[in-house]
Amino acid sequence: MHTPWADWDHVLKVDPDKDLVDGETFDDVCETGTDAIEIGGTLDVTSDKMERVIDACRTHDVPLYQEPSNPAVVVEDDALDGYLVPIVLNAGDVAWITGAHKEWVRLDSVDWARTATEAYIVLNPEASVAELTDADCEQTAADVAAYAEVAERMLGQEIVYLEYSGTLGDPEKVAAAHDALDEATLFYGGGVHDYDDAYLMGERSDVVVVGDLLHDEGCEAVRETVEGARDGKAAR
Repeated sequence: MHTPWADWDHVLKVDPDKDLVDGETFDDVCETGTDAIEIGGTLDVTSDKMERVIDACRTHDVPLYQEPSNPAVVVEDDALDGYLVPIVLNAGDVAWITGAHKEWVRLDSVDWARTATEAYIVLNPEASVAELTDADCEQTAADVAAYAEVAERMLGQEIVYLEYSGTLGDPEKVAAAHDALDEATLFYGGGVHDYDDAYLMGERSDVVVVGDLLHDEGCEAVRETVEGARDGKAAR
């Protein structure tokens, strides 16, 4: 299979509920060198906030995707390249595996040609997404590898996403997930603060996702992680 994300090294996730650092604009965000921008967040996200970010980025040629946290925030906009919809494999609440997705299909017409799913494995118990989904984060490297294989082989997922939101993850678990996959793309997100963090995870995943860093430290810090992700992947 060949999908756009098969060629990515770095994704910048913009939380529409958070501000940029003082003095920076979305023009700066779009010029960080990231391979794609994903708009999404766990808490206090609305369709209006999503649209604000889409509007600010629409004139740039960086691929733009929405990651909706629930059906109510889905925005239909031609500026979007598509939708990446999380399915949390280790969620304790079934709503985050199929429930919310069923409601979206029931209530709206889904643009299937531009919609893909991300098989999330949430691994930081203190993260908002872990609390919201009641995720079982006590997973060994073997467990994580097994989840990754289930995602690709049983569920046909094109993206497997290891989510450590708020902390840098266990390199052994990231590598185990990557080794378990054949064609699916492994996204890694969580705690990437600098070049070295991005290099570390770039060696062990296909795509490094950076989010909070943009809102906390700004675009120059993000640029360093773009370089680190690419260099790490090249060194594999």
